[in-house]
Amino acid sequence: MVSVLSCVLPVIKLYLLGLRVLLVQLFSKAFRLPVMPRQDGKVAIVTGGVRGIGYEVVRHMASLGAHVIIAGRDEQEGLAAIKRISEEHSEAKVEFEELDLASLQSVRQFVQTFKARDLQLNILVNNAGVMLVPEGRTKDGFEQHLGVNYLGHFLLTWLLLDALKDSGKHGPLSRVVSVSSSAHAAGEIRLDDLNSCRHYSAHAAYCHSKLALLLFSTHLHRELQHRGFPVTSCAVDPGMVDTALYCHLWSPLRPIQGAIARLLFRTPAQGAATVLYAALSPDLEGDCGGGYWANGRREMTTPPTFDPHLQLSLWDASRRLLGLH
Repeated sequence: MVSVLSCVLPVIKLYLLGLRVLLVQLFSKAFRLPVMPRQDGKVAIVTGGVRGIGYEVVRHMASLGAHVIIAGRDEQEGLAAIKRISEEHSEAKVEFEELDLASLQSVRQFVQTFKARDLQLNILVNNAGVMLVPEGRTKDGFEQHLGVNYLGHFLLTWLLLDALKDSGKHGPLSRVVSVSSSAHAAGEIRLDDLNSCRHYSAHAAYCHSKLALLLFSTHLHRELQHRGFPVTSCAVDPGMVDTALYCHLWSPLRPIQGAIARLLFRTPAQGAATVLYAALSPDLEGDCGGGYWANGRREMTTPPTFDPHLQLSLWDASRRLLGLH
């Protein structure tokens, strides 16, 4: 009975939460990104920038003059994305570098290659993710949602912090923007079972990973501000967006998924608007940075997000899993 409930309850919670989000989106106006300042001379890394929200973030940053590095797994998709952006903006400076967030070795290799180029780094957008994928493990043995959505981005950010700090000393502060989800509200952090070994549910694992990413973002911002480093960290909920992320939805919904998405979901460009605002807006400079943003506004989150003990406990547990000292 307990096993059945542990599988069914996360599904019910996530779909009820999704229904609420859809209703809110139906009766509210999508945030429109104001005109952002030019980003000439700035360097940005965007994970998962070959399609969906990530692609729209890369496309817009490149149109403003930023040098954008798409970090992703599929080189062919990356080159195709670069081609489309270059055809639209002939002066765009966009490139692709291989990064598999399901492999710690790949993350380390990506950072090593980036640092060897001696580039500055002004913006890091932790956007890539998986949702409701079948039970499985990353190359390092982590549950897939935890490994890709959270731990891979934790390690990437940790290894790039020095570059972000150095770049933030000269002009506007550097920024880390992590794409979370309203699904974090249905998540919980089980420090004794982060890999969901006891009772696996893809729905629960996804929610847990998005809550973990939000806790990471909040704790990182507090630490950076406390130590006086010129970097801010915030999390963004892009809303429910019509992207490939939803390809593993509950099977009875799949025949009508396209119709639902067209009617109720936001477009990738609309989903990217708040991500871009968090990454580029002068309004979020300095003490105004940090927080959790949705539809262009700073939002409150669930009580666990504000628990400094939970934040620190997860931070320390994550460092141990990643072998960071």
